[in-house]
Amino acid sequence: MRVVLAGGGTAGHIEPALALADALRQADPRAVVVCLGTERGLETRLVPMRGYELALIPAVPMPRSVSPKLLTVPGRLAGAVSAAAGVLDRVRADVLVGFGGYVATPGYLAARRRHIPIVVHEANPRPGLANKLGARFTEHVFTGNPNTQLAHATYLGIPIRREIADLDRLAVGDKARAHFGLRPDLPVLLVTGGSQGAQSLNRALYGAIGWLRSSGVQVLHVTGPRNAAEVPAGSGGAPYVPVPFVDRMDLAYAAADFALCRAGAMTCAELTAVGLPAAFVPLPHGNGEQRLNAAPIVAGGGGLLVDDADLTPEWIRDVLLPVLLDIDRVANMSEAAAGLGRADADRALARTVIEVVEAAERESPVPPQAPAPAGNAEHWFDPASRGAQAGAVPPGLGPSGPGPSGPGRPQLMPGDRPMPGRPHPGPGPSVTPAQPGPGPSVTRAQPGPGPSVTRAQPGPGPSVTRAQPGPGPSVTPAPPRPAEPGATPGGPPWAEAEPQPDPGPRHGAPGRRGQPRHGRPRRGS
Repeated sequence: MRVVLAGGGTAGHIEPALALADALRQADPRAVVVCLGTERGLETRLVPMRGYELALIPAVPMPRSVSPKLLTVPGRLAGAVSAAAGVLDRVRADVLVGFGGYVATPGYLAARRRHIPIVVHEANPRPGLANKLGARFTEHVFTGNPNTQLAHATYLGIPIRREIADLDRLAVGDKARAHFGLRPDLPVLLVTGGSQGAQSLNRALYGAIGWLRSSGVQVLHVTGPRNAAEVPAGSGGAPYVPVPFVDRMDLAYAAADFALCRAGAMTCAELTAVGLPAAFVPLPHGNGEQRLNAAPIVAGGGGLLVDDADLTPEWIRDVLLPVLLDIDRVANMSEAAAGLGRADADRALARTVIEVVEAAERESPVPPQAPAPAGNAEHWFDPASRGAQAGAVPPGLGPSGPGPSGPGRPQLMPGDRPMPGRPHPGPGPSVTPAQPGPGPSVTRAQPGPGPSVTRAQPGPGPSVTRAQPGPGPSVTPAPPRPAEPGATPGGPPWAEAEPQPDPGPRHGAPGRRGQPRHGRPRRGS
């Protein structure tokens, strides 16, 4: 199975794509996953860091107003679509999954041009232009917010990392607090404005830090890397722990009883998945989607909502502090937040992608076999090394020699290796190719003008490939090698995903995170 993911620019587009990539690899360790991206997005750092190949294509931002730049969009978009199509051809993609952002529009148009199935996931309540376009090309459309209006949409939730989805805050709470130098017996407020911090949250906290600490509330403050110099001098009371950034947000969530944060789609999805209540402070600019992200959580009793302009030290003292000191109220809000979370969205979306690929294979006739593109014959991760598409038996060649082809007995082509659990076709007919002499025996005919794709050389780390439109590629087939023995006869076409229950109603799992983390028991317990 070969999957291309198109989602870049911001973490809200990239993180769900990477969570899906992890789930696909868990379901099928032999799956080839390639991410489309641009040079200007966070994907240039996040994708290679998670061990996936990144193929770069030109970014085509849409001007916000009518200007001369608008005239350049068609030409630049055509170049980006050609580059994306080149990536799809090189990978020999079975499906494209889009998550929005600059890179998604060229990906959708290229997949439609190549007749490749498309799956769309929209995390925000108000879908962007790219996903509105993608939803017109497919019926496989899923959303992370139940109120998103998009063609063919089905509510699924937002895929999140397994280390957060599987987090049990109560089980690892003491370890998490020790990691940050916090006491196990006092409540903890987590304050975070995202990876870069938030000035308005920081200013309000600095003005209220004395009241919080004197009341016995510990604070774990993610200031942002540029704001470390603003941290106030220490004073007496409960611990205050400022950190520029946190690379283990699972431990930060486990250490906390309550959060003060922005209301991005990923933040809301992660907090509800682990059952951590929060006071949400939506960004004061943009199209208002952060307020829409937090609204269902607040309406369900899992959080508070305060405008950025109203967030002051006095608001923290008069509104938030009494909540933090009310153990029963925090416990009830934790239960409500957990009931709104979807921790299995990554696996549910992975199952859907696998089903789409299987359905396309059943419905499409096997195309004529073509020589395989060049690749690394010694590395299974290189999709070009897998040879021509397995599954076609040439006419007149059956499972054991000349004769009618047997159903369900695919013949592996040179360079192909059986997927885990794929039926092995056996030795098959004995065919000896003519040997013309040293060097390769076949030279690929040069294709006409089209996208030129440069293959990243394998090395110790993940590869980044830049696709550029231009003259057609010159490709030499990889030398053939025998298929590996040992595949299990009669098994499924690929490794089965871990059985998961069907996504049920959003209100579920009462009491899953109901007890506050700190040591004081609830009244009546």
